[in-house]
Amino acid sequence: MLKALGDETRFSMYRELATATRPLTAPELAERLALHPNTVRLHLERLRDAGLVEVEAVHRGTVGRPQHVYSLSAGAPGLGFDPPSYTLLAGLLATLAERVGADADDAAAVGRSWGEDAGRRTRARSCVKALTAELQRLGFDPSASEPDGDGVGVGIAFLHCPFRELAEAYPELVCNLHRGICEGVVDAVGGGSVEDFATLYDHDPCRVTVAVGYPDGP
Repeated sequence: MLKALGDETRFSMYRELATATRPLTAPELAERLALHPNTVRLHLERLRDAGLVEVEAVHRGTVGRPQHVYSLSAGAPGLGFDPPSYTLLAGLLATLAERVGADADDAAAVGRSWGEDAGRRTRARSCVKALTAELQRLGFDPSASEPDGDGVGVGIAFLHCPFRELAEAYPELVCNLHRGICEGVVDAVGGGSVEDFATLYDHDPCRVTVAVGYPDGP
């Protein structure tokens, strides 16, 4: 289940199904997520194989093939995971990662991969806007500052950290996972780079600085 939802596209599809008031067809999901229907069908099959999604053939009283609609399977977790269970699961996974030798670079690489997927799907042309939107979606309540004196550095403060409890327990893994997400989004959109990333334990905590210009360049 975790592997199936680890893909950004499938996670977005799962979110749409979890928040929908009725079952959705593949074309409806494709329109909502700006994807090709065939791509959606492949991901739906992966979610179905993981036991997260079920499909029903619906006959509309017309001649032809039935329409297939998709919904979450009975017992599949909604996106609002019960907080104690989520915290327990996340903590156990972090403990497992430490025990198998995962380090800051490993965490950043995983986060960067996720961020790149998110960045490739964004419609924002500015890497700062794309990153701010993704951080907002993840629950960080981001606040972007004006560019600094040379006009190239934009700071984004995290007014809320949905990872805070885990970050306090596993700062090396969790904070670098978050750093990787930011780097991945910015790299995928282009036009900038992550210049600095401050964590809970830095002097100016919980913020990312994105360099968006090159004063000596064209």
